[in-house]
Amino acid sequence: MITQLARHIFRSRLKTLDRYASEAETLQMATLRRLLGLAQDTEWGNQHGFATINQYEQFAASSPVNTYEELKGSIDRMRQGARDILWPGRVKWYAKSSGTTNDKSKFIPVSSHGLKDTHYAGGTDAVVWYLRNNPKSRLFDGRALILGGSHAPNYNQKDSLVGDLSAILIENINPLVNLVRVPKKQTALLSDFEIKRDRIAREAMHKNVTNLSGVPSWMLSVLHRVMELSGKEHLQDVWPNLEVFFHGGVAFTPYREQYKRLITSPDMHHMETYNASEGFFGLQDDPTDPSMSLMLDYGVFYEFIPMDEFDAPHPTVLPLWGVETGKNYAMVISTSSGLWRYMIGDTVKFTSTNPYKFIITGRTKFFINAFGEELIVDNAEKGLEEACSMTGAQVRDYTAAPVFMGNDGKCRHQWLIEFAQSPADLQHFARLLDEALQRINSDYEAKRYKDITLQPLEIMVARKGLFDDWLKSKGKLGGQHKIPRLSNHRKFIDEMLQMNH
Repeated sequence: MITQLARHIFRSRLKTLDRYASEAETLQMATLRRLLGLAQDTEWGNQHGFATINQYEQFAASSPVNTYEELKGSIDRMRQGARDILWPGRVKWYAKSSGTTNDKSKFIPVSSHGLKDTHYAGGTDAVVWYLRNNPKSRLFDGRALILGGSHAPNYNQKDSLVGDLSAILIENINPLVNLVRVPKKQTALLSDFEIKRDRIAREAMHKNVTNLSGVPSWMLSVLHRVMELSGKEHLQDVWPNLEVFFHGGVAFTPYREQYKRLITSPDMHHMETYNASEGFFGLQDDPTDPSMSLMLDYGVFYEFIPMDEFDAPHPTVLPLWGVETGKNYAMVISTSSGLWRYMIGDTVKFTSTNPYKFIITGRTKFFINAFGEELIVDNAEKGLEEACSMTGAQVRDYTAAPVFMGNDGKCRHQWLIEFAQSPADLQHFARLLDEALQRINSDYEAKRYKDITLQPLEIMVARKGLFDDWLKSKGKLGGQHKIPRLSNHRKFIDEMLQMNH
């Protein structure tokens, strides 16, 4: 009954979503003008002449493309309580994300506008499209199991908090939603994941759960605990009406087979979402197509830098209507939380421009983000430097990649290192490196907490000359060719391990 009522309420929204195919530029320009109008009297808006801009070309000429480092000073003033800096009024919420070259964490402003017109809009549209694709759905006849993080006070500012985006969403969600979700709010916001996981499983296992929402790696850990407590063989034996998993945050591909073993029901559905601390950008509207639709009428204006120009002094920056299919682009966003022409660090490739559909192809730099840890090369270099300094070891070359979860829900990072000077105790070196990475990167630290999901890293010793031999086998020995330091897949490291006789 509730599901049918929801279908009726969402009918008008479907009409707008259908405009994505034919009115993309119109929708995006309306978004840009709304953002400029709202922010024209802010400090940033005054500096960049927002009040006089009504065309894209004027906007592109008036404002620089920014990294977090360029906006950090303004964001920190906002965190201290300053008003009307990047966005009108006082922004009280900050999503804590993985760090940059200079900092352990980034703090992404999340305004009340951004919550409503972007993050919650994305969650709503996920349901709208899912119900259209599944006319027999009974989604709202049961509960939603929604995973969340935790938050903490922001400096000493009243009513201002910093934490995981999921915790911010749970804290501000319409109270009516709490009637159809599990776990209870106090459990969802616990900071100790070991305790949280057990409580979520105990609270949820006797409810009529019809849908799941969360990051695949963390959700899998919770579901393993549900299976342990229930003693059942398959998840549908616990929740017979379970029908869909809305997932995002990390790629689902490494986890697909594990979920298939856990949930064998042919009626189970999966829906990919592209939501980040900075905004909600994409939804898989067609279950037969792995690409996602770019969400065009949220509080986000999109631009794109061709990756073959990314490191150029003055790269081309294109509006959405300037992109082509089949090319790799770095994504640049302007948002209703005050991120102006901000390079998010993700790369995408469009599979269609009518409507605009895309796949996420990676990051603008080498990284590992198989489990939400967002480890970047700068983290790795600093961690190795610290471990070498404390042991007298010297690293000649290295690469690292994830070891994906087995049936026990465990995973780790595997490092292949060629030492110029080997450490006296390899395990001690590995422990020092692991501890250094936790100090450097807050997301890695969170995923390593108590060894619940991400286990201690493993080091494999590479024979002398292995990396040169691998480059030679690729025809890339010498010149500007480099070893991929961090990979989010195992293709490179498995090839090297096979050669490591």
